Amino acid sequence: MATRRTTATAPYRCTECGWTALKWVGRCGECQQWGTVVEASEPTGLNRSVAAVSPGTDRMARPITAIDSRDTPRRTTGVGEFDRVLGGGIVPGAAILLSGEPGVGKSTLLLEVAAASARAGRRVLYASAEESTGQVRLRAERTGALHDELYLAAETDLATILGHIDQVQPELLIVDSVQTVSSSLSEGMAGHPSQVREVASTLIRVAKERGLPVVLVGHVTKDGSIAGPRILEHLVDVVCQFEGDRQTSLRFVRALKNRFGPTDEVGCFDMTGAGIAEVADPSALFLGHGSPEPGTCVAIALEGRRALPVEVQALTIQTSAPNPRRIVNGVDSARVAMVLAVLEKKAKIVTSNLDVYVSTVGGVRFTEPAADLAIAIAVAGSVRNESVPKTLAAIGELSLAGEIRPVTQTAQRRSEAARLGYSEFIDNRSRTLRGALDDVRARSRSLPGADVPDF
Repeated sequence: MATRRTTATAPYRCTECGWTALKWVGRCGECQQWGTVVEASEPTGLNRSVAAVSPGTDRMARPITAIDSRDTPRRTTGVGEFDRVLGGGIVPGAAILLSGEPGVGKSTLLLEVAAASARAGRRVLYASAEESTGQVRLRAERTGALHDELYLAAETDLATILGHIDQVQPELLIVDSVQTVSSSLSEGMAGHPSQVREVASTLIRVAKERGLPVVLVGHVTKDGSIAGPRILEHLVDVVCQFEGDRQTSLRFVRALKNRFGPTDEVGCFDMTGAGIAEVADPSALFLGHGSPEPGTCVAIALEGRRALPVEVQALTIQTSAPNPRRIVNGVDSARVAMVLAVLEKKAKIVTSNLDVYVSTVGGVRFTEPAADLAIAIAVAGSVRNESVPKTLAAIGELSLAGEIRPVTQTAQRRSEAARLGYSEFIDNRSRTLRGALDDVRARSRSLPGADVPDF
């Protein structure tokens, strides 16, 4: 049985946590990492003891009050939405990890960031370990990212990349990607946990010593987590995730970790044939066009600190099937089922004999509880064949008792709704779902030419 013993009786050791075993195994029994168990005679990176070293004069510890924060001013990347997520720009010496699904546009975004920084007069080194310089040049021509201050290098060896840094002396380094770069000082192929740790720690050390901001591209596994050892996310200063649906051109960048700013900001981009474009005000992307139709209602979603109006659409069709269909897109199916039950029990709107289809406009996912009230109003409008006024927005969470509960940052949502021209707002002030539906009907009756039937 594998136990913690001395090297003499346990000839195999994990390079990640130091766990020992009598025989080789493919997966560490303690940290559960694959491929990290090696012979104890091989270098594991675990030091038995470290001798004290006296720090130099320039590196002596100082009182925190004596340290001037103006020594690390932020540098704008030239891409406003990316700066928003980073907290205003890149801090010199910062290590940023950008992850995302294959093909979502990580390389395109960073090439745009590199070109914008180069146009601002900062020299940029783009080290591509996945594509040749010719391939990157073709994409740069298509997206208009050509500039003399943008240097390209197609390298997979860490030592060679460090040589390029010494030669080019860049003010921004982009490595695409960290899982495809390898070091001769570490065992295993590129992408091995020990290789990823060695490459990342070396690049981060160079970033701190030279005040050179480094952006690393990270692959993700099939469950969406960042590939490689978990320590990679702890080493870097900022972890950003690039999200998007292949069926739509909309892309979001959100910060999962940020030592220099908030983690609740979201950047919006639009992927086009000519590259990636910023979407400073994405409000119109999630709204329908034309006159109001029965079965629609606008809700105010919250993406980070940004409030976005999202149109929720519902369609109900009479059915004779014993199990009516419930098809949803962009909303949580479990919450839709709960809303339908509350509608039938508390508002007497029968949907048990109807096929119900609920979707959002623009492919956005609106899964927070704040969508409950808008879904209920849209479904009720479809059943009653009533349209909601175009100036009305709804936000609120429904309880099983039929009450409307307040949601987070209601004031910000109301402010964004007013800015976009929504003068009517249905929320927890209606108290109950029945009261909210009555308020919607009363405001629909007040419209010129309105013909709202009685039920």
